[in-house]
Amino acid sequence: MTTTGQPARHGQGGKAAPVVAVVGATGTGKSDLGIALAQRLNGEVVNADALQLYRGMDIGTAKLPPEERGGVAHHLLDVLDIHEEASVAAFQAEARRIMDEISARGRVPILVGGSGLYVRAALDDIEFPGTDPQIRARLESELAGGGRGRLLERLAAVDPESAARVKDDRRLVRALEVHELTGRPFTAFMPRRRHVRPTVQLGLAMDRETLNDRLARRVDLMLERGWLDEVRDLAATGLRESPTAGKALGYPQLLAVLDGAMDFATAREDTVVATRRFTKRQRTWFGADPRVHWLDALDPAGPEHMVERALDVVRAQYDDGHDRID
Repeated sequence: MTTTGQPARHGQGGKAAPVVAVVGATGTGKSDLGIALAQRLNGEVVNADALQLYRGMDIGTAKLPPEERGGVAHHLLDVLDIHEEASVAAFQAEARRIMDEISARGRVPILVGGSGLYVRAALDDIEFPGTDPQIRARLESELAGGGRGRLLERLAAVDPESAARVKDDRRLVRALEVHELTGRPFTAFMPRRRHVRPTVQLGLAMDRETLNDRLARRVDLMLERGWLDEVRDLAATGLRESPTAGKALGYPQLLAVLDGAMDFATAREDTVVATRRFTKRQRTWFGADPRVHWLDALDPAGPEHMVERALDVVRAQYDDGHDRID
């Protein structure tokens, strides 16, 4: 693979270079590594952080401002207004379209983010069946009328595997809705660990104690940079009513401060705790994927050495004689 700024192509056949994905927990340095790899591989960054899709949610999502992006093109930042609901299915279609366009330009797509389902939606063989409000309303009405047993029997007749696995009413209704819409069992849409195109996944690892300390400092820095003012501005444009953005880490706590329902110190502490819990889930999610190649986010030899190690992983996976990257 070229590290000299020339377009990266597969061998003599001219196939597009693989996607390089940078994943891991919040606060481990994914954005910086993504930029470094894009600079070395002639790449462009594609965002896979669900909250960085939103305009105006900059400080609280640690979105890099344009002047800190190292001259690298970034995609899927600031594409939703605060009142819009983020859709993983819509993200999947747009991310794949953009990655195809990047490859067609002879460049390398660098997918960067910690939203696990969004990463998998972009990379893996996953379908997202649609929804039908009328079907869902009918099923929910039947459920509310005491028909859970009947709904479960109906699901067992057409999708016994899902019927045995559903643990709440929401999933029961959704499984029946999907079957009515598609004629296929809900389990047919379960994600598979199968990339839809050549992909190298790089994960940034950090020990929990160090990460927890880093997250506390991160929250403090965001607050110093004016996070409360950002939330105040967003509240004026519908943050409280937003089905997705209003639930982002730290934003409900700061809304509570503005409403006089929580003091600043408590909001700060609650945000730190919530962020640490979230990173625990991220570590579990990405740690369960055997395809991720883990790197030490705090490489003792320094960040440039970590970048070189990341490049070595990409070369090792694809420069194997039959899938060679020049």
